[in-house]
Amino acid sequence: MDRMSLAAYCGICCRKIGALGSARKTDQSWKDIRKIAKLTGSLILGGCVLATYEVLTLKKLFSFDTQAVQQEKLKSYIYLPTVSLDPSEYQGITYQVRKELHRAARKILETNARIFRRPFDECFSIFDAEEHECALWLLVKRSQSKDKMVRLQAVQELASNRYWRDYQYRTAAQASDQRTAVGLARSKDVDLRFFLPSLLLSKPRDACCLEDKLRLLLAALPQTDLDPCVQYFTSLALRESSQTIAAQKGGLWCFGGNGLPYCESLSTVPAKTVELFCLQALVHHSKVPSHCDEIESKGGLQLLQELYHLCKDSPKIQRSIIHIIGNMALDERRHSSIVRTGWVSILAHMMKSPRVMESSHAARALANLDRETVQEKYSDGVYLLHPQYRTNEPIKADVLFVHGLLGAAFKTWRQQDIEQSTAEKEVDAEDDYTECWPKTWLASDCPSLRIISVEYDTHLSDWRTKCPVESYRESLAYKSAELLKKLRAAGIGDRPLVWLSHSMGGLLVKKMLLDASMDPEMDSIVNNTRGIVFYSVPHHGSRLAEYSINVRFLLFPSVEVKELSKDSPALKVLNDDFLSFAKNKNFPVLSFAETLPTRVSRMLSLHVVPVESADLGIGELIPVEVSHLNICKPKNKDSFLYQHTLKFIQDSLAGKLGN
Repeated sequence: MDRMSLAAYCGICCRKIGALGSARKTDQSWKDIRKIAKLTGSLILGGCVLATYEVLTLKKLFSFDTQAVQQEKLKSYIYLPTVSLDPSEYQGITYQVRKELHRAARKILETNARIFRRPFDECFSIFDAEEHECALWLLVKRSQSKDKMVRLQAVQELASNRYWRDYQYRTAAQASDQRTAVGLARSKDVDLRFFLPSLLLSKPRDACCLEDKLRLLLAALPQTDLDPCVQYFTSLALRESSQTIAAQKGGLWCFGGNGLPYCESLSTVPAKTVELFCLQALVHHSKVPSHCDEIESKGGLQLLQELYHLCKDSPKIQRSIIHIIGNMALDERRHSSIVRTGWVSILAHMMKSPRVMESSHAARALANLDRETVQEKYSDGVYLLHPQYRTNEPIKADVLFVHGLLGAAFKTWRQQDIEQSTAEKEVDAEDDYTECWPKTWLASDCPSLRIISVEYDTHLSDWRTKCPVESYRESLAYKSAELLKKLRAAGIGDRPLVWLSHSMGGLLVKKMLLDASMDPEMDSIVNNTRGIVFYSVPHHGSRLAEYSINVRFLLFPSVEVKELSKDSPALKVLNDDFLSFAKNKNFPVLSFAETLPTRVSRMLSLHVVPVESADLGIGELIPVEVSHLNICKPKNKDSFLYQHTLKFIQDSLAGKLGN
């Protein structure tokens, strides 16, 4: 109960008690006192602190110690001041009201205990308690039923009710078990009062102290079963101390391709420096199950929570931390530790973020925690865009988005940025801008779809410092094998499927489908493919590869770029094999081709993927007057690009979507 509602409540009590002070000790007066005691006692429920009360002077004042309320409300025991009921010490009306208040508190606790012991279908009218109190505890009890359907219905009703009082939300928060808490967090429009503020085990440290703790955690993690690149970056992060950085006085030190000027200590640039030296290394460690166990056992969950709260002004660091939590949540053995350390509250708040990256990272972590309604597991780099909340709407098909070179799971699929005059902006002020059109527009037009976007590492150039043993990871063959395992774990192949890909992502889609057709465990992905959309995919090579090769002194081509060159044998084999395969499977194909050049430097613009290269040889090919970067970014929901894509998805899944 907040201070305002508490004050209002006390005011009512004061007026009633004041009226009693002027009355005689009659039977009616004592009935009124009992009513007041009962009303006050209803604030106290089993297992939760709701108020600390003290009757000071019945004729003058009836007040609550609000400071004590604030101190005690997060604890898991009932706080009642020790009082003496000795008539020689407390006489008259004060003594009688004290007795009634304590009696009311005991009665409420006994009532709640009886509710939890009774069967679900038993009538509660025999209990002397408010109807809404019984309803709350009945739903909390049902949410812990052995019957799964009863549990799910109870959580849905808890989340949908809007008439609970503030103290009742806190009561439900402390009485809910792990499954209920996760279910509420994944309920749309849930009241965040269902989640108690996360409690740090100690006072948040400053940035320098956190750097030391993170370094100790990294140093304690094993180096076995570790990707060579993670070994490289971890050792580099541990080797570069803050004193060494201070001694350098200048230059750039790159971590995974991200350059940052040297600084003297974490206090100079706390968020970026912590991420630079340790956090990204922990992200990679969290991909190894045995290392997640070590992170948990060494207090990593608490340490990351301290860093999360310290870096409220750095969404990038907070996303990296939630990234780690999402990876750790892949193993059900760690769920209780994640919930116990308060992460469900943090994830529930982040789910409501208006920024698609924050909400999607939280949605992935909560989906991995929710074993009640989610059978799939969303591995590193696989993001659920829709539905992110629990829903009664049956999922009838999947749509999968695969970005291209230097793309990402979210930014590749944003709405096109349009340069407008002031007058045009005023006219279009009502048009909604979206950071990710699959999450908003497509989910709205096709609510029965499950929409997934994947993210994988790509490198345009070998110019910047990065892992010296990383090149083997850049080939399409490696990416295909790695991503297929993740997609199968996410349930891709269990439903009808439509692929949407941009640029090099289309080559990866072709490679994955060919590889899946030769693996009995993956052939369901092929059999359930209903259509493929290619946005400027260089089936026959890209001029970007020619440009990068001709100007080596500016851009050293990575493995991915080399595979895009027109004379690449691997590219020709891939295209010939897939063309024959797609014709045999009779895949519906829609291809879009750019017709405007893309600026790749201050002095040069070029068609990254010419129209002839974007032509697979089957299906419909549509040239569009946009650049390579904007070919997959519709200007608005009514644009040709989006509407034609939507129609293709609906036609490919005809009879499945029901709309």
